[in-house]
Amino acid sequence: MIRRAVAHDEAEIRDCAEQAYARYVRLIGRKPAPMIADFASQIAAEDVFIAADDQGQFQGFIVFYAEKEHVLLENVAVHPRAAGRGVGKQLVEFCEQAARDWGLAAVRLYTNEKMTENLLIYPTLGYAEVARHAEDGFDRVYFEKRFI
Repeated sequence: MIRRAVAHDEAEIRDCAEQAYARYVRLIGRKPAPMIADFASQIAAEDVFIAADDQGQFQGFIVFYAEKEHVLLENVAVHPRAAGRGVGKQLVEFCEQAARDWGLAAVRLYTNEKMTENLLIYPTLGYAEVARHAEDGFDRVYFEKRFI
């Protein structure tokens, strides 16, 4: 089940981000952007969705929103206890369906170049690398999946 996040979900979202991204802190040299995001504002803007299992247990979350002609997928994280179950893929597919429903041409996202697993995963989901550059002090790799 995927649903829009509400204010009382913030603690679980923050905990998930902390646990999912903790292994990258040493590689990057500081907390990656998803660990320090303003989740309260993102939830209030209705940009956050959570995945839960059949018993309602939190599994992961995704943050995305519409920009001009595409959706920006800003963050997707799966709680370590749910890793390897396809939760991340389901969340990304949910985002892609929202983009289609909104009549937008693509989903764009970025990841840190030190998150090498992501550099391998996104192409298997149909995303093409479109750019690399530094932004906000992070070395980012940009991907896009076009629909139209």
